Amino acid sequence: MRDEVVDYLSYWSQRAAFPVSQILRLIGLSEQKFYEWKSKYGAPFKHNGNQPKDFWLTDEEKAAIIEYAKEHSESGYRRMCYEMMDADVAAVSPTTVFRILRDNGLLNRFERPRPKKKGSGFEQPLTANQHWHIDISYLNICGTFYYLCSILDGYSRKIITWEIAEAMTEAQVEVILERAKEQYPQARPRIISDNGAQFIARDFKEYLKLSGYTQVRTSPYYPQSNGKIERFHQTLKNESIRQKVPLSLENARKIVGEFIADYNSKRLHSAIGYITPSDKMAGKAEEIWSRRDEKLATAREKRKIARGKRGEEVRNEQIRTLREAIN
Repeated sequence: MRDEVVDYLSYWSQRAAFPVSQILRLIGLSEQKFYEWKSKYGAPFKHNGNQPKDFWLTDEEKAAIIEYAKEHSESGYRRMCYEMMDADVAAVSPTTVFRILRDNGLLNRFERPRPKKKGSGFEQPLTANQHWHIDISYLNICGTFYYLCSILDGYSRKIITWEIAEAMTEAQVEVILERAKEQYPQARPRIISDNGAQFIARDFKEYLKLSGYTQVRTSPYYPQSNGKIERFHQTLKNESIRQKVPLSLENARKIVGEFIADYNSKRLHSAIGYITPSDKMAGKAEEIWSRRDEKLATAREKRKIARGKRGEEVRNEQIRTLREAIN
């Protein structure tokens, strides 16, 4: 734009034998600015302020992100980024979402404390059904404590099966494992548990041996070493049980069942690349990540084209105004 104005004024000054200074007065442009532009003729355009890049967000996209953030305040900015991308709300990077939420006072700055590491632990599974994490937790339902036993696949973070009961004996744990076995009869996973009485019982060890399973028990007094299932139970209590307050055992089973269905098939999990555990278990991770990359690249190209068109319209309007002033 700067070089085009210099060329246009120089051309008409020579063509009409009219001093440039008089043309500048007609169009309201100072001589200092004109000769400054002329001295920088052909040089890349620079400015002290931030210049809009071709791929920067439009105002409509920013508004869509802000609106989505207000309706999904429970999600962190990273999860929110991929939820919006999958739902075709906006294709942007996590850092862009972070900046927009920060600038609009929508960023949740409270971070949960992370447990201290203790050793390197065992190697992480590379495929589904290599590690099954099992644990028993307590649920307070109207002042009565019930047992919740869950089995989680260590690769996909999917909850394979679960049960809430008034008691949880070693035999009942075997029944729950049998339910998981029915879903994946060919699986021979390593069973990872703590040192609860049910998991160290002789009958339980015999059951695992007959089923073709192996067992790894975590370090005593260090529940974080079975952290995947521990974290799931914590999330379930914080986001489901303590919010909806079940009034009976059946009500609790309904609430937990709905939460786990959402957890497995809808909720994007940060530890597995912000996809759902069911998609991870089904081997769809690469396909989803590739589709997101394509959406992000397409969105950037669309912004670049749109911004280029707007810039061309502005330049044409300015040149038309200049011609009218000269004529």
